[in-house]
This record gives sequence, C-alpha cells and structure tokens, in this order.
Amino acid sequence: MRNIWAICKRELLSFFVSPIAYFVITGFTLLIGFFFFNYLSYFARVQDMSAMIALRGGDAPNLNQFVIEGVFQTMVVILVFLVPLLTMRTIAEEKRRGTFELLITSPVSVREIVLGKFLSIAIVLFVMLATTLLFPVLLIQYGNPEIPPIVSGFFGVLLCALGFASIGMAVSSFTENQVVAGVASMVTLLLLYVIQAPAESVGGTATEFFRYLSPLEQLQDPLRGVIALKSIAYFGSMIVLGLFLSQRALEAYRWR
Repeated sequence: MRNIWAICKRELLSFFVSPIAYFVITGFTLLIGFFFFNYLSYFARVQDMSAMIALRGGDAPNLNQFVIEGVFQTMVVILVFLVPLLTMRTIAEEKRRGTFELLITSPVSVREIVLGKFLSIAIVLFVMLATTLLFPVLLIQYGNPEIPPIVSGFFGVLLCALGFASIGMAVSSFTENQVVAGVASMVTLLLLYVIQAPAESVGGTATEFFRYLSPLEQLQDPLRGVIALKSIAYFGSMIVLGLFLSQRALEAYRWR
C-alpha cells in the first residue's frame, strides 16, 4: 500500500505542477455551469407554461427530471472527451521520455504501478466532479429537488468516470505516443457511449446486449435515485477490465 500511495503522490504532483489538471477541472466546471443554468432557464419557461395545466389538476414539471438528470447526462458526454486528456500521459508519456524503464526496474510491482496511477486519476476526477456539487446545492437552497437522485446520480457518474479512466489507462499502456493514446481513448469511449444507438434496429437478444453495454443505460437507475446492483457490477467490471489490460500490457513491456 505504501508503494501505491507513493506512486499516487508522484502522479498527483505531476498533474498539479503542469496546467493539465487545472485546465481540465476549470473547463469541466465552467461547461457544467453553462448547461446547468440553461437547463434551469428551460425548466422555468416550461413551468410557466404548465402553470395553467397544474391548476387544472395536471402534473407539474419535475425539477429533477428537467435539470438534475440533464446535467448528469451532460457530464457523461463531457467526460468522454476530457478523461482521455487525463489518462493519455499516464504511461505513454513516461515510455516516450524513458522514465518508465526506471519505474519498472525499481522494487515496485506492475500491479502497484497501475493502482497508484489509477488512484491519482480517481482523486483528480473526484475533485473535478465535486466542484459541480455547487449547482445542486443552489437548487436545494432555493428550490425543492429530491435529494436521493442527486446523491445516487453523483455516485453513478463518479463510477462512470472511473470506468472511463481505466479504459483510458489501458489504451495509454499500449502506446508510447500520448496523442495517439488520447485520440484512441476518445474514440473508444465515444463508441461505448453510442453503442446503444443500433439496439432498436438489431432486435432480439442483441438489443438487450447493446443496451447493457451502454453507460447511459446503466446510469438510468442512479439518476432516478436507485443504486442498482447491475449498474455497480457494470462499472466495476469496466474498471477491473481496464486495470487488468493495463497490467498485462505493462508486464509484456517489462519483459521485452
């Protein structure tokens, strides 16, 4: 555990010494703030138009569905493009500079290297997502949203971000060029994001299979306030698979 934490601190230092972490966190927060106030403005307009319907016994628009779910779904889209910026340099850049050879010849196992680097990215992602909690707090202060969907939705998006990070690390482990690692990770995550698109046209068992592979589909329950075991198993499997592929790639590189 000591070696994992040492590698994690080393990676965190490299993240925050360079402008990468600040750029990604600031850009993510600004984008989410922009979409949050857009969703909120749209909700206010819909609420005004629905006032007469509500007076006649109709259903009023739901704040969580219009604003919270929209913001969390937008987060996932943005993470598809921002997570590769964090993961592309984790291993590929060290290979290019020749510092990775020093790391793997030190008395540290490949598993500890992978876990240490992943832990550092997980901390950066948690900080990045935590900055956006300001917007739900504003809703709680001045509105009446349901709290459970906010908590479970944040937890679901965090798991999704960690799954994306593990895939990005795995891609970075197979190349020495961080630009190639970033683009390949982005393409992989984008394909995963849109994988449910052909589900309806395929039909049969394949439809359920494609839907299961979709992170958006797995986030539906957390966004509605339900922590489903299948969602945890899905993102947990994604994390484990990404870390396993990273470890295998580095072990193969170590014995060249």
